[in-house]
Amino acid sequence: MNPTTSLTAPRTAAIAEARGAVHAIARMTQAETGVAPVQRAAVVTPEVLPPHAAQSKWSFVTLSMAFLAIPIAVVYSARKILAKKVPATVDLFSIKSATEYCLMPEGVTDVVSLKGFNGCQLDMLANTPTYRVAMLCGPNVQEHIRFAVFALFERFNDKCVKVVMLAQEESRRSGHNQVGVEQLLLGIIGEGTGVAARILRSHGLDLKTARGEVASILGRGADSVGIEIPFTDRSKKVLETAQAEAQALGHNQIGTEHLLLAVLQENKGVAAKVFSNMSIEQERVRQALLQAIAETRQAEEILDTTARAVDRAPQGSGQKEQEQTSVLEEYTVDLTEKAKNGELDPVIGRHDEIERVIQILGRRTKNNPCLIGEPGVGKTAIAEGLAQMIVDGDVPENLADKQVAQLDLTLLVAGTKFRGEFEERLKNLLEEVKQGHNIILVIDEVHTLVGAGAAEGAIDAANIMKPGLARGEYQVVGATTISEYRQHIEKDAALERRFQPAMVPEPTIDDCIEILHGVKHKYEAHHGLEYTDEAVVAAVKLAGQYINDRFLPDKAIDLLDEAGSCQRLAQSRKAPPLPEVQQMRKQVKQLKEEKAEALRTQDFESAAVVRKQIQELEEKMEGMTDGAEEETATDAKVTVTEEHIANIVSRWTGVPVEKVTKDEGAKLLNLEEKLHEKVIGQDEAVSGIARALRRARVGMKDPNRPIASMFFLGPTGVGKTQLAKALAAQYFGSEDAMIRLDMSEYMERHTVSKLIGSPPGYVGYDEGGQLTEVVRKKPYSLLLFDEIEKAHPDVFNMMLQILED
Repeated sequence: MNPTTSLTAPRTAAIAEARGAVHAIARMTQAETGVAPVQRAAVVTPEVLPPHAAQSKWSFVTLSMAFLAIPIAVVYSARKILAKKVPATVDLFSIKSATEYCLMPEGVTDVVSLKGFNGCQLDMLANTPTYRVAMLCGPNVQEHIRFAVFALFERFNDKCVKVVMLAQEESRRSGHNQVGVEQLLLGIIGEGTGVAARILRSHGLDLKTARGEVASILGRGADSVGIEIPFTDRSKKVLETAQAEAQALGHNQIGTEHLLLAVLQENKGVAAKVFSNMSIEQERVRQALLQAIAETRQAEEILDTTARAVDRAPQGSGQKEQEQTSVLEEYTVDLTEKAKNGELDPVIGRHDEIERVIQILGRRTKNNPCLIGEPGVGKTAIAEGLAQMIVDGDVPENLADKQVAQLDLTLLVAGTKFRGEFEERLKNLLEEVKQGHNIILVIDEVHTLVGAGAAEGAIDAANIMKPGLARGEYQVVGATTISEYRQHIEKDAALERRFQPAMVPEPTIDDCIEILHGVKHKYEAHHGLEYTDEAVVAAVKLAGQYINDRFLPDKAIDLLDEAGSCQRLAQSRKAPPLPEVQQMRKQVKQLKEEKAEALRTQDFESAAVVRKQIQELEEKMEGMTDGAEEETATDAKVTVTEEHIANIVSRWTGVPVEKVTKDEGAKLLNLEEKLHEKVIGQDEAVSGIARALRRARVGMKDPNRPIASMFFLGPTGVGKTQLAKALAAQYFGSEDAMIRLDMSEYMERHTVSKLIGSPPGYVGYDEGGQLTEVVRKKPYSLLLFDEIEKAHPDVFNMMLQILED
């Protein structure tokens, strides 16, 4: 909005004169201080301010902050504006008539440069050396000063706002008509919940004692206190220093801790005398406060940010390069560096897939491969294999000096509270990748780019990256599953055409055995044991046969890992820890609880003492346990065998894949007798069932078919269902292992879908079928189709497929 719109000519001339006067101050400032001014003057008229501004009654806290106001020229009439010199300590709220003007306080030449005023949006002062105020004032200007200050006051957090309010209340309570540094100190203590208040209490300074000290030094003031209580010059300086402390620590808002740091810098005055009378060293309080800030997690993040900011600001032309490098290091993992250090697992096989990725990377256009495969088949390992080949020099010349960096998209999105932060991070990262010319960006779960960082009015990561991918400004290796690729990437044709798919199939049994032989030494070193060759083969074959909802080699590697963990745990339990170590562990547990309680209450001094005690105890325990572990290691070498792998598979699936034990063999040999305890008669049926189960248990059956498939035929009431229950109890351990389906519910043709689930597009597609779900949850069970003669013929056709393969 143009402030000169629809104004009379005299008023327009007055505004122009006001603007010229303010520009004259700006030029004088530049000549004296070297601060380059913004060549605009802020001229505010009643037409510019919103209607509610003159009617609003802001709190006295806001009014007291007027010394931080942005320079504004306020014009209400065509009356000639004159420059009147006033003392530098002028109170802005003492100006009550149109004849009083303040352009330049006497003796002050460091007036800040002006920011523009656009409608009702006030810009905050940034990078200015001081907060001196230059103003052209008219009648009733106070309400508009309140409006201007309100935006600046938002920099104080809630606790700091409470401190200022309490400080004014303390001034009013003691009869003083100004807020001094001592009242700010009382406000900090009275607030009670902030870090600053807790630090002061820990040094013996409570509110009652501090009030008594201030009263003894100042005495009682005049009881005639106005509605508005201004700040003294010292208190204004303290607030400015608090803002500087917050900026130095990287805080976006000013808190009580910054205010106390500023108060502690005042070596003179009533507040300093309070510390002196209480025999409290201000430097000790300052160190304790800094320690408290460093102990909090948020403060650690802020300190890290500050350290990174310092590292990003070297002298000379290398500043931009170093800042961008730090952005890349912050949000990515350098796989080539990890390969040099031997931190990556070896990649066995997958030569064809890695060769395919290298071929795509060597293309002129669309040189961004996307690895597509089921979860657990080794897509990420291929990216790591590429980094290893680059380090080993087994790649073409065009890839010889490439750096493979894996992007952590979650870390990139984390902490982006405001609109534009995520986009800025990603643009800075991509700019570094673009300028590096030798960086290959690996994005695991590349489908998460679609929608990442998107908010109302913003664009997601995929759309930000599309232009650069199309122009070949940077190269990306993506990895995702088949279903996620179809769901997210194929639907976005513009994104799909920028990637070249590279399929990653599940490895064969032989390839998987070779992979496990290549990586088992990593797990042997981690668990401190050995795997036999039979255990490796069993892990692959048993995982492929019994674990059907996952893929090789991931599920076979998990079997090796858990079997090693189980054996290591069993070995450690054989040698119980020393009584002294057990006692120390109890002490450490108790001390950790004390430390957590101290941190919760922000008693950081106590937490630091407890942490030191914990470290000492842990060092003693480590020295005692190391010797015991060395003795245990020399006693026997732990070995993982085929039986251990089979035991883990049984725990996962509930299927007894271990070898037949002596007790189990006796139970199978005497199965007929056990069944006859529950079923009287039916000798032929019981004998046939027992023979079939014995053949299946010793492996004389097709592994792809059920253990046994049997028809129980006979009239109603002869014991068919009872025999099935007895069989479940004896062979599977419980009658609950029997899953009974009443086939009279499947007399219609469409009821087949109840067994195996609805087809895609129909209601209940995601729920699964009554047969398939129970078998998936309890694969080792007895399945009873009761009254199967009542089922529809289509059910029999389905059963034929189940029983055959």
